[in-house]
Amino acid sequence: MDTVRVLAPSGMLGAGWDHATVERGIALGADVISIDGGSTDSGPYYLGAATAKTTAKAVARDLRSLLTAAAGAGIPVVVGSCGTSGTDTGVDWVAGIAAEVMAAEGLDLKVARIYSEQDAAALKEHLGAGRVHPLTPSGELAAETLESCTHIVGAMGHEPIVEALRDGAQVVLAGRATDTAVAAAYPLMKGMPAGPTWHAAKIIECGGQCTSNPRAGGVLATIDAGGFTIEPLDPEVACTPILVAAHMLYETANPFEMREPDGTLDVRDAKYVALDERTVRVEGSQFHVAVQHTIKLEGARITGYETMSFTAVRDPLVLADIDAWADLLRAVLTQRVTQTLGLSGGEYAFDLRLYGHNAVLGELEPESGPPREVGVMLLVNAPDQATATAVAKIANPLMLHLPTPGMDYLPSFAFASSPAEVERGAAYEFVLNHVVDCAPLELFRIETGEKTHA
Repeated sequence: MDTVRVLAPSGMLGAGWDHATVERGIALGADVISIDGGSTDSGPYYLGAATAKTTAKAVARDLRSLLTAAAGAGIPVVVGSCGTSGTDTGVDWVAGIAAEVMAAEGLDLKVARIYSEQDAAALKEHLGAGRVHPLTPSGELAAETLESCTHIVGAMGHEPIVEALRDGAQVVLAGRATDTAVAAAYPLMKGMPAGPTWHAAKIIECGGQCTSNPRAGGVLATIDAGGFTIEPLDPEVACTPILVAAHMLYETANPFEMREPDGTLDVRDAKYVALDERTVRVEGSQFHVAVQHTIKLEGARITGYETMSFTAVRDPLVLADIDAWADLLRAVLTQRVTQTLGLSGGEYAFDLRLYGHNAVLGELEPESGPPREVGVMLLVNAPDQATATAVAKIANPLMLHLPTPGMDYLPSFAFASSPAEVERGAAYEFVLNHVVDCAPLELFRIETGEKTHA
């Protein structure tokens, strides 16, 4: 093939789009449809609990759009990081939805599932052999950390996806994968050069985010021997050199480099040229193959159980020095928890966030005047749910009526819900930021047909 055209309808399966934009991409000659199905952006819960962020109906809607279009055109569909975090459960969840869609639409497509979840015992063997290395700023990995994780995944590169496609898969549902591998796999399989392919994959990973209207739909990247061209799927939307080049700033530590399992994309010499008012041509991208192939690990573990309470403050005397009031709340709550529950500071923790004041930026908040209203969120973490809720209940009267030292009346604040305490269940944290030296397919399992894995 002299060129490969990759259709990227959106940045995430389940986000939704106008099906007409997908039809336009097919009409423009798309050779493959690629889309990401997950991310770590929403925190560790989705990996720790192996739960999807998206709803099944939204995923089914998007899969119906993609599978019917791809089947009609005879091109493959690749989905990465299924079920948000790419766990085995997430892959099977998306596969089940895809099967329902295909049955309803009368489609008979060969589906490959690529599992990326890792076994702690096997990873401990890699660790003992010196094949696991920390990424900055993490330190050396302890075996106990692996054992503490509820779920661990490895972020695959393009190779497992290529293996599934070469085996005839028309729909590839991958576990955790780099965002770019999902789009790069098919062009690399068809012999496109690595530099332009990985660069194009990076630009289209979020669909229309590199366009003048990210809400309008996705993009089509055409990759060839000398570079790639990118255009929006909505005819009213444009790509410009600035919008395309700027996406290299997105989620990268270095705007000129991006590491993949098998090497590093280098765009220092890339040139971005507008071919017309809507289309951009990029040339000069390079890819440096690594001496050692590595797979990044992601793991999450339970840190305790959380209960949340949220109230709103409008009292002007409290708002005149809301930081002092918050410090008073912390002090009184700590004292009452010790008196009532007999707990020391090491047996529980709580976080107080002042929304409308400095909850987002903290000490970096540039505004200095008193706010008109503040939402006060209390988040309690304890080894068990009952303790977390008990601490939140002790805070209840304080979050309802706590006066400042100079007030001669009890103020009233407004809870957002009844009951005021919302039990959030297990809380998780990411604990792995490490890579494993391995062969490209070593940590992954590819299955077709009926599910056979444990």
